[in-house]
Amino acid sequence: MITASLNDLPEESVSHNPEIKKKVMLRLGDLPYLTNFSQARFAPGQSAPAHAHQDMSEVFFVEAGEGVIHVDGVEYPLLPGNCIAIEPGEVHEVVNTGKDELILTYFGLRVEKPAL
Repeated sequence: MITASLNDLPEESVSHNPEIKKKVMLRLGDLPYLTNFSQARFAPGQSAPAHAHQDMSEVFFVEAGEGVIHVDGVEYPLLPGNCIAIEPGEVHEVVNTGKDELILTYFGLRVEKPAL
């Protein structure tokens, strides 16, 4: 069993924008296939620039705030209660378009790279 409490975890920078802070509850190696289970906080106007993962799927759940996620050039709303799953290879960018903090809880799942 592994336990974690957000209240006890240190803040870290997200890899795509060091100004955005996250708390990591589970890391790569803690459970099979899981790359991370984290909560990130985006200040108004902050964004995680467009990027893709070839070996990972990601699932985002909006806890609070509002924003948008661009997936392969299409914009989708991020509103409290929304969940969006990103497939390997999909280019995605998260932007806080609201006036309050955008709070996302998310996890990544390792997938095998497609054969060439």
